[in-house]
Amino acid sequence: MSFYFRGDREWVLQAADIRNGSALVPGPFRALSVIFSDGLGWEHVSVSTPGRCPNWEEMCFIKHLFWSADDIVIQYHPPESEYVNVHRYCLHLWRPEGLPIPIPPRYLVG
Repeated sequence: MSFYFRGDREWVLQAADIRNGSALVPGPFRALSVIFSDGLGWEHVSVSTPGRCPNWEEMCFIKHLFWSADDIVIQYHPPESEYVNVHRYCLHLWRPEGLPIPIPPRYLVG
């Protein structure tokens, strides 16, 4: 099992277990509201702040609270017709359970 909350238990606001709950995490720049869950074949973490979207460094920080350094996770950009915008400053990390995620060769990314 690689997906679970690895942060300080004092940050947890509500949780069914270490794989499903919410937390207020002191991030690198400000507090981050986090909701985490697994189910229906997906591991999922949403990250939000009150006044802006989380930045790259904050998303990397949260990624490492739930997955190992070698795990691949995704931020999806769906078609606009399928947007769900419940919180203006919220981003999501996803990983399908039991399925490999294809990635481009390193020379195409950097």
